[in-house]
Amino acid sequence: MKDTVRDYVLFDLETTGLSPETEKIIEISALKVMNGKIVDEFSTLVNPGKHIPEIATSINGITDDMVKDAPEVKKALKDFLAFAGDMVLVGHNILSFDMQFINKATGFYLGKLVTNDCVDTLRLSRRCLPSLPRHSLQALADYYGVSYRGAHRALADCRINYEVYERMVREDKA
Repeated sequence: MKDTVRDYVLFDLETTGLSPETEKIIEISALKVMNGKIVDEFSTLVNPGKHIPEIATSINGITDDMVKDAPEVKKALKDFLAFAGDMVLVGHNILSFDMQFINKATGFYLGKLVTNDCVDTLRLSRRCLPSLPRHSLQALADYYGVSYRGAHRALADCRINYEVYERMVREDKA
C-alpha cells in the first residue's frame, strides 16, 4: 500500500450487505484526480440480480426500482476498470471492504483480480491522526470541517473522501 499520491482514482461502492461472499454491488462511483484536482467522474447504479434488503435501502436509499434498468455487474465493472485504468485506487476502508467486493466480482465475471496499487484512507488516518477516537469517514469529515451531506451514496462519499484525503495529504506533508 502506498501512502499518498497526487494522481489517483478515488472510488466507493454501495452494496446489498456486508459480505462479499453473499452480497452484491449496487452502485459504483469514482473520481479521477490529477495533481490533486478532480478531472473526471464515473457513477453507475448496478442491477444486483437480487432483492435489495430493507436494511441496505435504509442506509443508502437505493431501491429495487432504482436498479431494475441499471447495467449488470459485469458491464459496470468493465466500465469502472476502463475508467480507472492502472491508476492508484483510493478509498475509505477499501482494503477490507470495497476491494473485497471488486475482486470477488472481477474474479467471477472477468476471470481476473484488480492489481492496482491502493491507498486506504482509513489506514492513513490512523497513521496521520492517531489521537482521533474514531476514524470513520464521518469522523474525518467532522475533523476537517467537510460537509457530510449526501453520505452513503457512492458519489457523495467519493466527494467527501476526496476532501478528507486532500486535507490529510497536505497535513501529512506540513
